[in-house]
Amino acid sequence: MPIQTIITKGKVPVKIYTNDIEPAAYQQLYKLSQLPFLHSHIAVMPDVHCGKGATVGSVVPTAGAIIPAAVGVDIGCGMNALRLSIKAHDLPDNLRSLRLFIEAAIPVGFNMHKQDRAKQSTVTALAVGLHSILGKHRKLNAMQKKPYQTWVRQLGTLGGGNHFILL
Repeated sequence: MPIQTIITKGKVPVKIYTNDIEPAAYQQLYKLSQLPFLHSHIAVMPDVHCGKGATVGSVVPTAGAIIPAAVGVDIGCGMNALRLSIKAHDLPDNLRSLRLFIEAAIPVGFNMHKQDRAKQSTVTALAVGLHSILGKHRKLNAMQKKPYQTWVRQLGTLGGGNHFILL
């Protein structure tokens, strides 16, 4: 899909890939484009809509900054930044093999791990909240043949939609 609109008044351009954008989301994007640590441009996907503090459906590249709140403010998706023991100079010049390894290890979409991979302590801790939700919304259980196994095996997956991993 080609770019439909570009906001050029900010520090970086905002490239919008849809004509269907609500005024509140447009205003959020304009304000976002004023931040001093942005890199290149902001990309706005066709599923764009106003979020709580950040515009959902936007890709916000930064230089020297991470904005965890810019991911998942709409439906509770989260972002996890991890400090690794390796340094940039330990990495190869080409990260293709690393990317292919990550793509092979992390199921995407409705796929899941073929066996339980989560620590039992994690499963136990999450199960309490899950059982409470399922008790209130019994139809959720009916949607899955093996609901417990499904949610356990989907831990550590990427999901679908506009979910992504940054390297």
